[in-house]
Amino acid sequence: GHYGRAPEEAKYKLCRVKKVELDAKGIPYAATHDGRTVRYPDPDVASSDTLQVDIETGKVKHFIKFEAGALAMVTGGRNIGRVGTITKREKHPGSYDIVHMKDSRGQTWATRAGNVFVIGAHGKPWVSLPKGNGIKLPVAEEYAAQHHVAKPTSA
Repeated sequence: GHYGRAPEEAKYKLCRVKKVELDAKGIPYAATHDGRTVRYPDPDVASSDTLQVDIETGKVKHFIKFEAGALAMVTGGRNIGRVGTITKREKHPGSYDIVHMKDSRGQTWATRAGNVFVIGAHGKPWVSLPKGNGIKLPVAEEYAAQHHVAKPTSA
């Protein structure tokens, strides 16, 4: 749904590129995670990149490369919902590629590349973030925030 989005944000959608190929007539196209097919994408667009698609026209306005330095959200696995900057990508031929990420608190984690959705560049997200800005708190701090008790002090 489009609830909780700023009016200018409701005019576009971020789409993760699943594959870029040529059709039977040799026309390049990009297939996205939500089933859209974008014909004649920018030649620099590759799999796992993010496209900013205008909802009314279906045209691509901008795109962000899936690379170190991009702001991304984890969409699957144990770290689901976390937002951070991609620090590096490990390629593992024949297995899952691993992406290392770091959040604004300095916490680092790794997840499969298929679980990562690029949502912005240069630390600036293209969509509004959920409350908490996608930062995972330690268990004690999360408990304190939910139950309105004083934050625990570490001994």
